[in-house]
Amino acid sequence: MSIEVAREYLSRKGCADRIMEFDVSSATVDLAAAAVGVEPARICKTLSFKLKDGSGVLIQVAGDARVDNKKYKAFFGEKARMLSPEEVPEYTNHEIGGVCAFGVTRDDVKIYCDESMKRFKSVFPACGSSNSAAEFTPDELFEVSEALEWIDVVKLPE
Repeated sequence: MSIEVAREYLSRKGCADRIMEFDVSSATVDLAAAAVGVEPARICKTLSFKLKDGSGVLIQVAGDARVDNKKYKAFFGEKARMLSPEEVPEYTNHEIGGVCAFGVTRDDVKIYCDESMKRFKSVFPACGSSNSAAEFTPDELFEVSEALEWIDVVKLPE
C-alpha cells in the first residue's frame, strides 16, 4: 500500500515514471545497492526521528553515513531519538524497509536533506516499499521531497 502513497505523491510532482520496482528486496542499503547496481553510499536512507515535542524529523542521508550525535544535538537542540518501529508508519505513511519522504501527510514532520548526498551525481531513495527505488540528483531530491534545508548531521566512514 505505501508504494501507492509514494507513487501518487511522485505523480503529482511529475516523476512517478522514475520508480523502479525489483523482484528482490531493497529493504537495506546493501540490498538496495545490489538491486539498483550501485555502490551502497549512493542509496539514500531516510532516517526518522521524534523530537521532545512529539513532532517528527526525516533526514535523507547517503547510504554510508551515520548520525553524528553531537552534530544532531547542535542542530536540533536535543538528543537524537529514532522513531520506534510502531511509530514509523504513523509518522511517514511507510513501513520500515520502504521509508521515504514521498507522501508524508503529517504537518508536524519536517524533512531535511543531509550534505552527505551531495558527493554523488545521483542517489536512490526507496519509494514506499521494500523492493523499490527512484533515481534523483541530490538537488532534485531536495525539491521533490520538499525538504526544508540542507543540513550536516552525519559522519562518513574514514
